[in-house]
Amino acid sequence: MDCGVPDQLTSRDIDRVIEMAWEDRTTFEAIEFQFGLSEAAVISLMRSELKSGSFRAWRKRVSGRRTKHGSTNPSNRFRAACHK
Repeated sequence: MDCGVPDQLTSRDIDRVIEMAWEDRTTFEAIEFQFGLSEAAVISLMRSELKSGSFRAWRKRVSGRRTKHGSTNPSNRFRAACHK
């Protein structure tokens, strides 16, 4: 894979990253912490794994969404106690 997506990700890891990326309250920072993927790498992964229409719908959904970025997300509800 390219754009910083590690080759050692299993298909199960990829499925989990996609699931987390679709979740409204899971930040890109949480995905990076768990899988080592930057926001750009998650976007690249989503582009390569999703159908084009699904990718466009996802990008439209997450673009500008405050809850996808930890620095702008005021919610501590889904954060581990050590990250609050």
